[in-house]
Amino acid sequence: MHDLHRWYGRTHAVRGVSLRIDRGEVVGLLGPNGAGISSTIRMIAGVLAPHGGSVTIAGRDAIADGRAARADMGYLPESAAVYNEMSVLGYLLHRAAVLGVPRRERRSRVCAALERCRVADVAAKRCGARSKGYRQRVALAGAIVHSPSVLVLDEPTNGLDPNQLRDARSLIAELAENRTVLICSHVLSEIERVCGRAVIIGGGRVLADAPVASLRGTRGCVAEVRGVDSIEIEGAEVSGEPIEGGWTRLSVTGDVADLREKIGSELAARGAVVRELRDARESLEDVFVQVIESASAEGDES
Repeated sequence: MHDLHRWYGRTHAVRGVSLRIDRGEVVGLLGPNGAGISSTIRMIAGVLAPHGGSVTIAGRDAIADGRAARADMGYLPESAAVYNEMSVLGYLLHRAAVLGVPRRERRSRVCAALERCRVADVAAKRCGARSKGYRQRVALAGAIVHSPSVLVLDEPTNGLDPNQLRDARSLIAELAENRTVLICSHVLSEIERVCGRAVIIGGGRVLADAPVASLRGTRGCVAEVRGVDSIEIEGAEVSGEPIEGGWTRLSVTGDVADLREKIGSELAARGAVVRELRDARESLEDVFVQVIESASAEGDES
């Protein structure tokens, strides 16, 4: 998408949002309530018309050639959009027909989606009789039943229990192997685990767009030890601070793949006693809050 705009009366909700996602990427779209994310998602999905800018899906203009563009996209809305009175199998067969899957291929495509989303065991059950987590997975099966090359998932892990969350992460990783995946979620820990890249939107604008690891900043660790007051780690900076009881807090930062492994090996070689060794990098949640607060402060000053 390029330079997307959307107004609601005098409110300029989306202000020139541009974003490119390549095949095989999983990108997380983040923002506070009222940031313009829902409007952006709906414009990408073709549910809402932009007042300016363009959306291209798999090389097709989503406005000029909307039917063809949407045929190559799977969209999972925030609420589990299923027909409660239909069986899971019946719903997915209906979705396959609506999405243009040839009649001779529908049952095989539906069976594949049932298996992939781990809902084959409830195929004969009524959608409305299933839990929210099951309905969410049925809705996801409906989004992939036509084998789209682009997936737009709005809160895909909403209502899932811990075991289902693990399955959902694995499934999204599988789906991204040969697709473009855009995920919108308020669960930042899930974005951190699933997405390789995060885009933060606030006030209708893109405020940050970078790999998740890059947004989190330089790798860092904190170790509380006794017996040494400093160590040397190649490629890292180390500072020591005496704390109570004869312990020393070591702060280590550097662009090293796994600082904990190197720190642990060095401390063991030095015969140090270690009572804590933890990752000290900023979480995606920390970065998100900083970016939004910074943008808000700049807005107040202007």
